[in-house]
Amino acid sequence: MATTYAALLRGINVGGSRKVPMAELRTLMEGLGHDAVRTHLQSGQAVFTTGSDSPGDKDAGADTAGETAEDALAAELAEAIERHFGFAVDVIVRDHAYLRAIVDDCPFPAAELAPKQLHVTYFSAAVDADRFADVDRAAHLPEEFRLGDRALYLYAPDGLGRSRLAERLARPRTIKGVLATTRNWNTVVKLMELTRA
Repeated sequence: MATTYAALLRGINVGGSRKVPMAELRTLMEGLGHDAVRTHLQSGQAVFTTGSDSPGDKDAGADTAGETAEDALAAELAEAIERHFGFAVDVIVRDHAYLRAIVDDCPFPAAELAPKQLHVTYFSAAVDADRFADVDRAAHLPEEFRLGDRALYLYAPDGLGRSRLAERLARPRTIKGVLATTRNWNTVVKLMELTRA
């Protein structure tokens, strides 16, 4: 049975470096056997459908090391990108059910906020509150963050570029051991919509 996923690529097409043309990315992904490949914006989002014969869906989506279908698909795409473009790119893959839950479970009043004020950082694995225990939440108000399922919701009234809290949360020591990539609320909702069957 085919499943639709979104692939999130981190840090490409920013400031003229690490160029990944979207048409080339689509061709690359089609070469991996994926169907209905579409890209969204230039900042690293691709939606694709893959069937039961793809590497990510073998053995009911997991192997003996506990790797999920999403992990396998992300690793396969990251390897293909490095081989084709000559540089490494972090990739996170998530299915529609997960992306739908991220929208549904938002702890902030998304409908009342401008998209630039609300962001989601997607993590490659679960993170617990202990990672953020030394973040002085009161010192960063009115900015706030909440943890979700392999995700962090950030409310930044003045936008991400001016957010001191976003800078604090992205410190290497805080996110050590996991991949992380951030999207604004418009993109969060769009990815959920694009992966809908």
